[in-house]
Amino acid sequence: MTFSEQLAHYTAQVEDALDALLPPATARPTRLHEAMRYAVLGGGKRLRPTLCLAAAELFEPTKLRRGGDDTAPSETACAPAPPAAAFGAAVSIECLHCYSLVHDDLPCMDDDDLRRGRPTTHRAFDEATALLAGDALLTHAFALLAEHYADSPALAHALTRELAHAAGSRRLIGGQMEDLLAEKKQGTENAVTAETLDFIHLNKTAAMIEAALVMGGLVGGADGPQCETLRTVGRHLGLGFQIVDDILDATADTATLGKTAGKDARAEKTTYVSLYGIDAAQARAEEETQRALAALATLPGDTRFLADLTRSLTDRKK
Repeated sequence: MTFSEQLAHYTAQVEDALDALLPPATARPTRLHEAMRYAVLGGGKRLRPTLCLAAAELFEPTKLRRGGDDTAPSETACAPAPPAAAFGAAVSIECLHCYSLVHDDLPCMDDDDLRRGRPTTHRAFDEATALLAGDALLTHAFALLAEHYADSPALAHALTRELAHAAGSRRLIGGQMEDLLAEKKQGTENAVTAETLDFIHLNKTAAMIEAALVMGGLVGGADGPQCETLRTVGRHLGLGFQIVDDILDATADTATLGKTAGKDARAEKTTYVSLYGIDAAQARAEEETQRALAALATLPGDTRFLADLTRSLTDRKK
């Protein structure tokens, strides 16, 4: 398959898995479950679950167990699981990602009206329902890991630990807190530094991309060093992805993005564009892409799809 065909194949698989593994809209309370499904099934790039599935497929099941077949799997070298088992992990990380978007869009956070080209969840329903839908997606993510990997305790533990760490107060939520604290500081004595900007996005954005790749690797049976290489790929890919997001927020329109364009400037947020300018930001995004590709090239298996996906994220227009 071409890259586009393979990407479409992954995306279709993810959409089917999301539809199957989310609570049905008819389950009581129906308004809550309708809001959960609205938040998740409204399109999107499906980058994180796709990364999870593709990472799982890099590793051959017969080569998975570190230390030989008689050695019990460690927390970073889990018992072999077929790539199909990655769907539980892929859906869990997308549920958690969508929870973060629902909460990000709330009036107390970024106060946005559009997400993926349609009204945000709190606009389509109401603030209280959106808040609860986000809460429910967060808890559903961990329930999925417990249910889908119940027969592989070491794997279930490693996946849960990875996702919890990426989504916790020192990473995703911590990055979001620092992002809020950094608003309206341009031109002041407390202006956001380059180090703080990197901290925000290595955690708010890159942490979940790292987790997607590492969780896929864990399901596929990657050993400890291979998981750390996947983490390195995710770190650079995530930072490059965010820099391109900042560029697009400054250069694209709302119709193209499917979310409100120019909101960073209106909120007086420090971004890679405001700090460095567009040309330097583009150069930094390309640098991060090349670092991700260099790490990816050291992994076993056919990494062409992941390499093409990495390049496509730097070149994207929305």
